[in-house]
Amino acid sequence: MAWGSDAAAEMLRHLGIDYVCVNPGSSFRGLHDSLVNYLGNERPHMLLALHEESVVAIAHGYAKASGKPMAVVLHSNVGLMHGMMAVFNAWCDRVPILMLGATGAVDTAVRRNWIDWMHTARDQGAMVRHFVKWDDQPHSPEATIEAMGRAYNRACTAPCGPSYVILDRRLQEDALPAPLTLPPAARFVPAPRLVPAAETVAPAAERLAKAQRPVILIGRVSRSSADWALRVRLAELLGARVITDLRTGASFPTEHPLHGAPPDLFLTGPNRKILAEADVVLSLDWTDIADVMRAGAGEAAAPRTLIHVSVDHHVHNGWSGDHQRFSGADIQLAVEPDAVLAPLIAALEARGGALVAPTPAPTPALAAASRPPRVPEGLPTLADIGEALCEVKGKRALCLARVPLNWPAGAYPFRDPLDYLGYDGGGGVGSGPGMTIGAALALRNSGRLTIGLMGDGEFLGAPSALWSAAHYKIPVLFVIANNRSYYTDEVQQEAVAHHRDRPAENKWIGQRIDEPAIDIPGLAADFGIASEPQITDPAQIAAALERGLRAVEAGESYLLDIRIDSTRGSSLDWLNHH
Repeated sequence: MAWGSDAAAEMLRHLGIDYVCVNPGSSFRGLHDSLVNYLGNERPHMLLALHEESVVAIAHGYAKASGKPMAVVLHSNVGLMHGMMAVFNAWCDRVPILMLGATGAVDTAVRRNWIDWMHTARDQGAMVRHFVKWDDQPHSPEATIEAMGRAYNRACTAPCGPSYVILDRRLQEDALPAPLTLPPAARFVPAPRLVPAAETVAPAAERLAKAQRPVILIGRVSRSSADWALRVRLAELLGARVITDLRTGASFPTEHPLHGAPPDLFLTGPNRKILAEADVVLSLDWTDIADVMRAGAGEAAAPRTLIHVSVDHHVHNGWSGDHQRFSGADIQLAVEPDAVLAPLIAALEARGGALVAPTPAPTPALAAASRPPRVPEGLPTLADIGEALCEVKGKRALCLARVPLNWPAGAYPFRDPLDYLGYDGGGGVGSGPGMTIGAALALRNSGRLTIGLMGDGEFLGAPSALWSAAHYKIPVLFVIANNRSYYTDEVQQEAVAHHRDRPAENKWIGQRIDEPAIDIPGLAADFGIASEPQITDPAQIAAALERGLRAVEAGESYLLDIRIDSTRGSSLDWLNHH
C-alpha cells in the first residue's frame, strides 16, 4: 500500500533532488519513513543535522557550490522558527532551496493531544512569506505533487531563493486511495536564461564603446567557467577596470591587471578612486549599486552613465531592506547578468575588435612580495593565514567556502569561480559551519578541497553542524581564526566610546569569548572531527595547513584552531601597507 508521504518522497526523486537534509520531528514520521523505507538507498539521500539552522545552512552552501537545490525538512512551526535566520540568509543570497515544512492535522477533529495542537499554526507560511520565493499548504496528494513542482521551479528561477511547502500530518500518514501519476519532470524545469537581442544591448554597447574610463562592478554572477571567461573577455575588450566584492564570491581573476584593489565587504579607498574616475559603469547585479555609486562619487567625480544588469527587482518587497537603495540606472537591462556578456561582446567586436583604451593605472599586485611583512613575534594574523595558504596550495584546487570579516583578500588570489564562495547573504552569525559542510558535500569527489575559514564567534554559533560532516564522512577543513571575541563589535564599541568621550578600555565588555576560553579542538573532537592543539606561532601555520589538507585528501574532516591577533593583519592593514 502507498501512503501520502510516498508521493512526496517520489516527487523529490522525480525532480532530481540528490539530498534531503533533516532534523527529525514527530510531524514528519510519515515522510521520514518514506525517504528511508520506500525509497531505500536510492536518491535522494537523507542527511541528518542537529539543528534546523544548520539544516538550511548546509543546503545553502551546497547550492552556492553546485548551483543546484537541496531539499530540507523543517519540523513544523517550531522547526521553521529555529531555521528562519538561515532561510533569510538564503533569501538575501539568492540561492535555491526546496524547503518542506509540516503541521499537525489541520482538521481539529483528528488532532492528537498536546503536540499536534502546539505544532499547528493557522498560517505557518506567513512567518517566512516575505523572504521565500513561494509557499503553499496543499490539502491532497495531487495538490502536493503540484505544490512541490512549483516550489522547485520558483526556487530555481532567477533571482533564485528558497521556497516552502507545508505538509499536513494526516496528508502524510493517510493511505493513497489510488496510485498517482507524476507529471513529466521537464514541466517544472525553469525556463532557460533569456539572452537579450542585439537591439536591446545596443545602447549599452554604444556607451561602453565610447567610454574613456569604463568600470565593471561584478556582483551576483554565475559560477560557470564559461561565464568567467566571458567576463574577462569583456573587460579586456573594453580595457575596463574591474571591481569585485567579498560578499558574492570569486567572479574575476584578482591577479588580472585590470582588476582593481583586493575585494572587500565595502568599497575601499583605491577602488573608490577608480570608480570616481569612471565615465561609464557597467553593474553586473552589484547588490548595493546605488550606495556604491554614491561612495565612488567624490567631489571631483565626473558625470557618469550607469548600466545596471539585473533581474533582482522581481523579488523586491517592502518587508526588509535586502533590495537596497533604488539603482537609478541610466540604462536598465532586465536579464540575468551573465546573459548580457555574449551579446555585448558581439556588439563591441562588430565595431572592429579590441577597442583602444587607456592603460590601466597600477593597483596593488597580489604577488608574494607585495604582502605585508610577517612579524616574527606575537600571535598569528589573518594575513599570516593567507600567506600560509598560498605556500601550501601548490597545484591543489581549493575552495574557500567562507572567510572571516576583515579577511585580507590581497593575501590570497582568486583564479577560478570556485576559489571562493562569498558570505551568507543576510549576515546571520552561525551560518559558517553548515554552509562549509554543504559546499564540501557538493564538491566531494570533484578534486577540489573545501576550506571553511571563520572566526570563533561565527563557528560557535552552530558547532553541532560538525557532527554531520563526521557522520557522513564529508572531507572538509575548518580553520578557526580565534581571537576569543566578537572583535568587529569591539572596534565599533571603541569608536562609539571615543565619539562620546567615554572609556574605550571597556570595549571588550559583552564581546569577549574568554574566562573560560573555549577548547575548540576538544569541541571538534566531541563531534567526531580530527584536530590538534591550538596554534599560536605564525611559523607553524603552513605545516598545520598541510596536515589538514592531507587529511581532507584522504577523505577526512579536520579542524585547525589558530589563535590570532586581530589588531594586525586585517584587510585594513593590507591596504594601509600599500
